[in-house]
Amino acid sequence: MDIFEALLLGLVQGITEFIPVSSSGHLEIARQIFNFSGENFHFFVEFINIGTLLALLFYFRKRIWKILCDVFRERNYKMAINLIITTIPAGLAGLLLSDFIESNPFFGSIFTVAGAMAIVGIIMVFIDKIPHMSKLENENHLTPLRALIIGVMQTFALIPGTSRSGTTIIAGRLTGLDSESAAEYSFLASIPIMCAVCLKLFLDEPSRIYFGKNLWPLFLGNLVALVVGWIALTFVLNYLKKPKSLQSFGKYRIAIACLVIGVMLIIL
Repeated sequence: MDIFEALLLGLVQGITEFIPVSSSGHLEIARQIFNFSGENFHFFVEFINIGTLLALLFYFRKRIWKILCDVFRERNYKMAINLIITTIPAGLAGLLLSDFIESNPFFGSIFTVAGAMAIVGIIMVFIDKIPHMSKLENENHLTPLRALIIGVMQTFALIPGTSRSGTTIIAGRLTGLDSESAAEYSFLASIPIMCAVCLKLFLDEPSRIYFGKNLWPLFLGNLVALVVGWIALTFVLNYLKKPKSLQSFGKYRIAIACLVIGVMLIIL
């Protein structure tokens, strides 16, 4: 992985991890365009989750501290329990299915990625037409059942092109949250998953070997992902305060999916 590739992939990861347009989809598109080698690409995109995880931890540091204080000082476990409930389905699905999905050519196909981007985009566009549960003031009022629904939806993020933030924001909207509150809960719920992904990398010997041999590109890629991710996170949470803001991301996803499919059909 050379410096240009590291910077490019860090930029793509930083922009698209938090904006609900699918980081995996855009990284796969970048791989196709620049013809990145399979094994090198796979390890690198796994490791640049560290940069976006650090962006999350920095951005939500006060909120995380409050949740911890609620648990240990106030004996208020509601938010912590909801986050655990939301994490469990995706965690189990990741343990059972991630290797299968990563090795299956169907899920690695650019057409599958584009199709997933389009389907989630269509749901975003028509989100207000879909029946919702009763409206909630914010994510602090989620019930365990609604937290579980969001967690089940998060499992679909294993499919490249769907987007972890996209699926959980949609689920949050359907369970009664506004777009901004749904996004905040989505990002908080992604922290345990991303921590587990990063920990798994350092427990895996081939990953550790790759890390040791590519320290400089990984440092640069993660630095870019951290800085750009923090900017993207700030942008998306402010943008989602606007009415019908989620539809804009849906239209973008559909447009990119159509463009990718059209180009691939021409090439093939």
